[in-house]
Amino acid sequence: MENSVNIKSQFLEDRNKLFNDEKLLENSYRFCVRHSLLVEEYIIKIVQPQSPNCVMAAAGGFSRRELSPYSDIDLMFIFPKIEDHEKEIREAITKLWDAGIEVSHTTREFSDIQRFMNEDLHALTQFFETRFLLGNKSIYDEWNKHLFEIIEKANKQQLVFDLFDDVEARYKKYGKSPKVLEPNVKFTGGGLRDIHSVEWMYSIKNNVLLTEQDEITHTEIFLNNLLKYGTINRKAYKRLYDSYQTVLNARNHLHLVEGRKNDRLEFEQQELIADKLGYKKNNWKEFMYNYFRASTVLNRFSKTMMKRYKQHYATVLSDFLTIDLDDDFELKGNMLIFKNDNLLSISEIMRAFYYRAVHDAFFEMSLRSLIIESIHLIEASTTPEVTSSVFFRELLKLPANVAKTLSSMNEFSFLDILLPEFKSLNGFFQTGVYHCYTADEHTLVALQNIEHLVFEDNHLARLYKSIKSKDLLFLAALLHDIGKPISVAGHEIIGAEIANSVMQSLGYGQSEIVFVQFLIRHHLTMEQIAFRRDLNDPATLDNFISIFPSIKALDYLYILTYGDLSAVNPQVWTKWKADLLQELYMKSKSMLIEQLSGEELITTQSNKIINENFDNNSSVAEHLGQVDDVGYIFHFSEDEINQHVIEIEKGSKIAVFFKVSDAFTNISILTKDSDALLARLCGALAINDLNIHDARIFTRKDGIVIDSFNVTDFRTNDLIDEARYSKIEKDLKKAIDGELKIDKEFERVKSKWKRIINASPSKTKKIIIDFEDQENFTIIDVHAADIIGLLYTITHKLAELGLAVSFAKIATKVDDIIDAFYVLKNNGQKLRKSEYDFIRSELTTVIKGLL
Repeated sequence: MENSVNIKSQFLEDRNKLFNDEKLLENSYRFCVRHSLLVEEYIIKIVQPQSPNCVMAAAGGFSRRELSPYSDIDLMFIFPKIEDHEKEIREAITKLWDAGIEVSHTTREFSDIQRFMNEDLHALTQFFETRFLLGNKSIYDEWNKHLFEIIEKANKQQLVFDLFDDVEARYKKYGKSPKVLEPNVKFTGGGLRDIHSVEWMYSIKNNVLLTEQDEITHTEIFLNNLLKYGTINRKAYKRLYDSYQTVLNARNHLHLVEGRKNDRLEFEQQELIADKLGYKKNNWKEFMYNYFRASTVLNRFSKTMMKRYKQHYATVLSDFLTIDLDDDFELKGNMLIFKNDNLLSISEIMRAFYYRAVHDAFFEMSLRSLIIESIHLIEASTTPEVTSSVFFRELLKLPANVAKTLSSMNEFSFLDILLPEFKSLNGFFQTGVYHCYTADEHTLVALQNIEHLVFEDNHLARLYKSIKSKDLLFLAALLHDIGKPISVAGHEIIGAEIANSVMQSLGYGQSEIVFVQFLIRHHLTMEQIAFRRDLNDPATLDNFISIFPSIKALDYLYILTYGDLSAVNPQVWTKWKADLLQELYMKSKSMLIEQLSGEELITTQSNKIINENFDNNSSVAEHLGQVDDVGYIFHFSEDEINQHVIEIEKGSKIAVFFKVSDAFTNISILTKDSDALLARLCGALAINDLNIHDARIFTRKDGIVIDSFNVTDFRTNDLIDEARYSKIEKDLKKAIDGELKIDKEFERVKSKWKRIINASPSKTKKIIIDFEDQENFTIIDVHAADIIGLLYTITHKLAELGLAVSFAKIATKVDDIIDAFYVLKNNGQKLRKSEYDFIRSELTTVIKGLL
């Protein structure tokens, strides 16, 4: 046998040639086969089994001949019974590793088949993916015979249904949608595992292994079988073949650009791969658009096959239970059946989806196939079909299954046909970490979240259930982002205009169109006010309610805003944000119903709190009279306010309070105001690795301030460990006394933050600074990456510029942040517009320095 060093050198050289063969990489099937054969060739060259009772088989992707560049090379050693073969196996594995072939292996004996069938579904599926390499071929054949004898005796239906559950568990972990912006190309919905799962089901149902010794992949064999036995037609075969190749190609190139096994296709890798595949510079979104089209095809096919298997094992109902719906459709149980075998028109397809929603049904397999083929034929046609929109409008009025049906229509690409304006939204890539879905998928998730409110019991859910006719709400949700493909900036205005033409073509009246246009035009307004403005500022409230033509418009916008926010990213919709949105809604509704101004509402509510809690406490009454901001009484509890009074009466120079809420640790500081105090407090919190999510500043007429911060740990985003309280309090007091050299400490810890930031997902480098002139303040909005130390950097610069911050609100969007600062110059005046550019330049410079 050749020297292992020489073999390793030759293997790595051969593999490197393969990895750099750009022509071969164009066909992902052929690349994976060649890679698998190369590995197989060297394994056979290196290993010679000593025992006549041993089989070495390829497993997993190696068995499927779908070996991506850095995929696991799985081997399975099979014995009738394992007896003292550990040394032989260990020697074989060592030889392979010495030769540069980094294999993983399992050892199995015949009794394991029954054991894993009872105990470990994942291990059992590997038994369907083995291919003979070395050893006693008769033992390998006997192993497969034994495998199917046991499966034949087992409950096949239960095995297949267990695989259904396994698919759902995978979706829960990696994402169900085939349009996740940063997908796992193997495990996310529409990834390679979707096809592997239905292959396992196929093997169980038909007692067949798909691993042949032909030099093609497992998936090609599977698709060939489906075509051969009429399960799919030639067109469907080509769609599936091309789509699987697209996703497999993405995985191959992902491994190569990373130089390691990695199946998470993140933004940075998407750009690199698009460049390698020859897409024009900065046109990587087109690459992802094609990826999403392919993943959608694979995901839809896997659902079709699972429905086929579910239907195969379902109890057969008597024909006497069939219900005629009309001349074309009938219902048997919850299965919708088409009475004919011809292709369907647009109107017939719409009717099928309507019946599906009404009866919460599923399409019988032949109907499902006919719809898919009909849609592809309609897409290829150049002659527009005259259709009626009645069933679509009726669908939106249904009490249930609206979102689910619209999602299914989108999965079948039927929404694109019915609403041509929706087509550009389909697969539209929303960059940045704020969104985790394509625009069309985000829209449909928003609809699902809104409709799911019927199963919840909270203030928002009760409001939703009180709305009798929800069709205009659903339509607004469906169209709220329709303008994004034209321009993300101002898409709400563009979308309102597009909605006008869409609704006219659907036959809606002018008043309905105007109402939906209002919701689309303002679908960002409510979150902007709730998360970035002072909700106890009368002018803010007055300006907000002035946009509403009715209380109904406020109700609908509240629900639409929830749907939009809850569908962008699981991290975005938090209890804190839900509370802010509800606070804005409740105050606005009271003002509209009682016809109050913002000043009247805030005064009435604050007086009520004072009368109910502090009526007989002169010290508290005197204290409240000293605080400039009426929001103080809403921000702190009765006990906290009483504690503030006690500390003031004691003459405490500094007092620090800690409180734990659901999502944050609240830190409040009571002290005397001084130059750049807010910046020093933010700096002291930052050097303790605290991320500030919300800051409130309350000032008494005598110069005493109560500053309140909601914080989490920078690394973990968790609540602050109580063991750290004393160190934080000590640093805050030193900062107030001027004993803490903030700048020096800040520079010292910045290198540590930089290491942590560089190890985390990429953050936006975009910095946007806007100004708003209000009646009593100038508001500065700062859009930037959410990194530790940002608030200190901004407040420190504002202090240097001679600006006093009266109120600050921080709105995080996953890794982005919008800081709103209500400022005045030290002379009490607002900023002049001529000063905006200079301040914008100064803030941008210091933020860039931090980034």
